[in-house]
Amino acid sequence: MEYRNLGASGLRVPVLSFGAGTFGGSGPLFGAWGNTDAAEARRLVDICLEAGVNLFDTADVYSAGASEEVLGRAIRGKRDAVLISTKTALPMGDRPADWGSSRSRLIKSVDEALRRLGTDYIDLLQLHAFDASTPVEEVLSTLDRLVAAGKLRYIGASNFAGWELMKSLAVSERHGYARHVAHQVYYSLAGRDYEWELMPLAADQGVGALVWSPLAWGRLTGRIRRGQPLPEGSRLHQTAEYGPPVDDETLFNIVDVLDEIAAETGKTVPQIAINWLIARPTVSSVIIGARNEEQLRQNLGAVGWSLTKEQVERLNKVSAVPAPYPYFPYRRQEGFARLNPPLV
Repeated sequence: MEYRNLGASGLRVPVLSFGAGTFGGSGPLFGAWGNTDAAEARRLVDICLEAGVNLFDTADVYSAGASEEVLGRAIRGKRDAVLISTKTALPMGDRPADWGSSRSRLIKSVDEALRRLGTDYIDLLQLHAFDASTPVEEVLSTLDRLVAAGKLRYIGASNFAGWELMKSLAVSERHGYARHVAHQVYYSLAGRDYEWELMPLAADQGVGALVWSPLAWGRLTGRIRRGQPLPEGSRLHQTAEYGPPVDDETLFNIVDVLDEIAAETGKTVPQIAINWLIARPTVSSVIIGARNEEQLRQNLGAVGWSLTKEQVERLNKVSAVPAPYPYFPYRRQEGFARLNPPLV
């Protein structure tokens, strides 16, 4: 397993991490992902640790805290061997104090997460969304105090727009607060919007990307095919409305090239899609999920080898989409490109 620094921090993380969204799954979204109990979770954790995957990602909103509880039981006796990443800010109830990133909400959320996880510190706490109703200074000063108290080691963001992340980083710099070292983002061959603004920001500011849904919400598993109905067991039947939109024709063109490269390499479609992501600029770790041991072992096969330059170029070409404004001049016009050479 390869390890990388998480952004500009000293925290070293594996290039593959494990997403515990299936742990204790319940409800229309998380129940469709899976319903891994504590015994199964311990087995998956052990397999991950054997492979060098020691970062486990969860969130308080995953099955109303059940994911954190099951993860906590699964790592019991192994706390020193693992890194825990969790998230907060999304609604956990209908009361005014049940959502957002206010000082009182953050303090309460961290304490409750620590209790569910059965630990006294969290390695990485990420804000699951930007809370425009709370001053950024209040958010970051609270997180800074939680870091100083030893309850958090590092902080990050998730699903922030570029201006939201940059404003947060500027406030941290101005006041000397702990700064976001990670940004958990959606990024896949079928969804490359991260590259327009967030990737250059991350490269400039030293923010490492933790990639969620690297298989485009289950569309790059190799089971979704042109001209064929969704497989009977696909979670997309229940969850498509919750995930990122994907253009079908673009998806099928990408799968065609993945199939070609699978035949050339002997690797599976998901392994190739994940391997492509690992080599992208600013990516610190790609979060993989699994409902069972077979899925996990297959996803772990995405590391330890590399695509050729020619294969990468084919994947880049088939997955490319026109850049939106104001980014397209920097891709199309020579003078603009000289001012701001693209990362990719």
